[in-house]
Amino acid sequence: MDDSQNIQGERKIEKIHTIYDRASKRCLSISKPTTIMLINGLYGADYPLDSQVTYNWTEHHDDDLRKTLSDTIITINSVHSYHIEFQIYDDDKLVMRVFDYGYRHAVTTQPLPDVLEFPKPVIVYLYEDGHNPQYHKLLIRFPGQGEFTYKVPIVHYLKMDKEELERRKLIVLIPFQLLRLKKAMKKKRTQKNLEALKTLIQYDILGSIDKNVAAGNITVSDARVLKGITWQLYRHIYQKYDEMEKAGVNQLMEEAMILEVDIIEKKHRDEVKRIKADNEKVIQEKDNAIKAKDNAIKAKDNAIKELSEKLRHFGISEEEILKMTTLQPSP
Repeated sequence: MDDSQNIQGERKIEKIHTIYDRASKRCLSISKPTTIMLINGLYGADYPLDSQVTYNWTEHHDDDLRKTLSDTIITINSVHSYHIEFQIYDDDKLVMRVFDYGYRHAVTTQPLPDVLEFPKPVIVYLYEDGHNPQYHKLLIRFPGQGEFTYKVPIVHYLKMDKEELERRKLIVLIPFQLLRLKKAMKKKRTQKNLEALKTLIQYDILGSIDKNVAAGNITVSDARVLKGITWQLYRHIYQKYDEMEKAGVNQLMEEAMILEVDIIEKKHRDEVKRIKADNEKVIQEKDNAIKAKDNAIKAKDNAIKELSEKLRHFGISEEEILKMTTLQPSP
C-alpha cells in the first residue's frame, strides 16, 4: 500500500471518528435529566433527575484518539465523577487511554494535596465483539509495594434487548440502535434485512423515542434532538446504498423522523394556546365584573347626590339628609 492510500485510509477513519464522536457527545449533552438517567442506567446509581451536572470534556491530541468516539467525564453534585467512553473499534490500548484520562482528571481535581481520586469509568461498546469481555484490565506495578489491577467495566450496548434498554432508561443511546444492522447491511442488502431495518427504525428507534415522550421521560425538545441524531447516523451508515431508496427506507426515515415529533409538538402548542386563551377569558371576566361593580357604585353615588340636592331644596338639614342617604345596618 503506497503513502496516498495510507493517507486516504487515515482520513476515512478520522471522518468516521468525527461523526460518531459528535453524535455521542451530543447525546450526552441533550439535557441534564437525560444525562442523569444515563448515569443511573450505566452505573446502577439512583440520582434524582434534578441533580447538578458538570461536563468535563477531555481533549487530547495523539494518533490513537481517532479511534475513540467520546471520552467524557461527568461530575454529579460536584462530588462524584463518572468517565464514559464510547468505542466503535477494537483497540488494545483503550484501557491505557482510559487510565490516562482518569489520571489527568484526578490531578486537576485533587480534593487534597496528597489524594488522587479517579472518576468511575465504563466503556460502552457500540460494535459487536465475539469475545464478550466484561472488563478491560491494566496491571499497575508499584516496586516494593505490590501490584494493582485497574479494571474498567464494559457495557455491550448492541447485546442488550429492548426490555433491558427500557428498564435502564438508556434513552440517549437510542439513535445507536442503527448500528445493530450495520454489519449485515454492509454484507448484503436482502429484502429480509431491509424489512428488519424498517422495523428497527419505525419501532425500536422512532417509536421508542415517542413512547418516552408520552411517558414523560423526555421532552419534545429532547425527542427532536434524538431524532436529528438518528437521521445523521442513518445518512452516514445507510443512505449511500441504492437499495434504501428503492425499498422506501429513505422516505420512511424522512417522514417518520419529522412527522411524529411535529404532531406531538403541535398538540403541545395547541394545548398551551388553549390554556392561555382560558386564562385570558377568566381574567377578562374578572375585569368585567370589577368594572360592573365600579359602575354600580358610581351610579349609586350619583343617585345619592341627586337625592341630597332635592332634599336641600326642600329645606331638610344636612344631618337629616345624612341619615336618609346612609344605609343603616339590618337589625
